[in-house]
Amino acid sequence: MTPITMGIIGLLVFLVLMFLGLPIPFSMLLSGVVGLIILKNPTAAAQMMVGEITTQFSSYAITVAPLFGLMGFIACYTGLGANLFTVIDRFIGHWRGGLAIATEVACAGFGAICGSAPATIGTMCAVAYPEMRKNGYSPTLAGPAIASGANLAALIPPSTTFILYGLASDTSVGALFMAGILPGIVLTASFGALIWVMAKRKPELAPPSPKSAWKERWKSLKGGGVIEIAIIFVISMGGMFAGFFTPTEAGAVGAFATMVVMIIERRLNWRRFIDALSASIRLQAMVFMLMACATVFSRFLAVSTLPVQVGKLVSNAMENGVPQMAILFIIILIYFIMGMFTDMISMMLLTIPIFHPIVVKTMGYSSLWFGVLIVFLVAVGNITPPVGGGIFMVKGCIGWDKEATISKMFAGVGYYIVALFIAIVLIVIFPQIVDFIPGLIYG
Repeated sequence: MTPITMGIIGLLVFLVLMFLGLPIPFSMLLSGVVGLIILKNPTAAAQMMVGEITTQFSSYAITVAPLFGLMGFIACYTGLGANLFTVIDRFIGHWRGGLAIATEVACAGFGAICGSAPATIGTMCAVAYPEMRKNGYSPTLAGPAIASGANLAALIPPSTTFILYGLASDTSVGALFMAGILPGIVLTASFGALIWVMAKRKPELAPPSPKSAWKERWKSLKGGGVIEIAIIFVISMGGMFAGFFTPTEAGAVGAFATMVVMIIERRLNWRRFIDALSASIRLQAMVFMLMACATVFSRFLAVSTLPVQVGKLVSNAMENGVPQMAILFIIILIYFIMGMFTDMISMMLLTIPIFHPIVVKTMGYSSLWFGVLIVFLVAVGNITPPVGGGIFMVKGCIGWDKEATISKMFAGVGYYIVALFIAIVLIVIFPQIVDFIPGLIYG
């Protein structure tokens, strides 16, 4: 049996195990281990696995993930995101669909110090969702607004998703953070515009909210967390963009700055700190487990030469006149289909070894651009049925609302998916949206 045949069989075995209900990390681990044993031998496979995992997890760069994770959960447990939503609500809540638009903007702002979709969902479900429901918003609009808005935390730096992509593809995490800023703004604007259209077409989904007086708006601005978020972002991200810190150091400085600011504001006590630390540890343990298993499976794919052969196939197709855009469309379609059944982190770690060489080396796109494209595509999968992890997470946080059924929330995701694809089309047509800010910094 040739290595390439073994690679294809291993990939199919992984998919079968996943659909049979075996957890994705163990599906990757089992397929990778057995494949390496067949292609090499048990001893070589064991040495390869131990060496790859040890190298991966002894890397200094990997400490950036838990540091930014802790920063985000401190902000979450101290109510910083709640105050931010209140401020934005006072200013734009009276617009058509204004509370949902305010939720999207608050998700983007909270993502600037959070970087975690689960933390963003937990915060907004506790704050924005009850406010929307109190004002008569339908779960069909309100639930997907939070699930889709949480994806903004994966684009706006510091982004845990970009950290994982950078580690898996050997791409600068700092440059990825910069690359995500403009696409994050574009996606926020797309969500806002589509919510406005949805509310105009179906006013019963989002009844008008009372307009706040300017006195209330300025009062909310003073103690609404905007200044705190600006301080934390400037210290951590600003220091990194200016070259004072590495991404790992920026994570440490950001976590420390968040703690100091929250202590000064008297929002952080010992219990909240322990809760934030515990939540961060649980999330990072899950992510690191996925990374370990994905590392083994990626090594198996590399030994099988499957990624190389696929790259050659694509290169030959382009030489024979197949348009590059058609190949890119097929890759996007594969991500869209996979996103219906696979969680975002697993999908990303699984596909990077196969598609990254094709898009970057064969097709000539930058690794930064492909990273942003992947984040957009996994965001689509995060709200697409039947899996739609973001929707199920929202449902778990709003169990008290019996009207908010999974079917109702999935019925409302269409507009948000359209917004995501509008943003995808824009970055495909204008890749400068991704490369502009990194180009200013690095030339």
